Amino acid sequence: MSWIWTIIGALFAGLIIGPLARLVMPGKQDISLPATIGAGAVGALVGGGIAQLLGVGDTSGIDWIKLALQVGAAALAVFGLLAIRKPSA
Repeated sequence: MSWIWTIIGALFAGLIIGPLARLVMPGKQDISLPATIGAGAVGALVGGGIAQLLGVGDTSGIDWIKLALQVGAAALAVFGLLAIRKPSA
């Protein structure tokens, strides 16, 4: 049952992390709001997992390293979405 709360938490984190990921990427990204939130949720899960593996997932105060990893993973997810959607010339 805890995996359900993990997914719900990732979706809420995706509301913030997805748009942050799009802000750090250069240029215009032509993806929808649900796709942005989904990419943010994926970034929250993947970045959080990497932070746990590195031992910086649970620190006192604000987890800046974890947040940076989550935003970076979400930016990669947005990049992946754009690569899938954009036909190659």
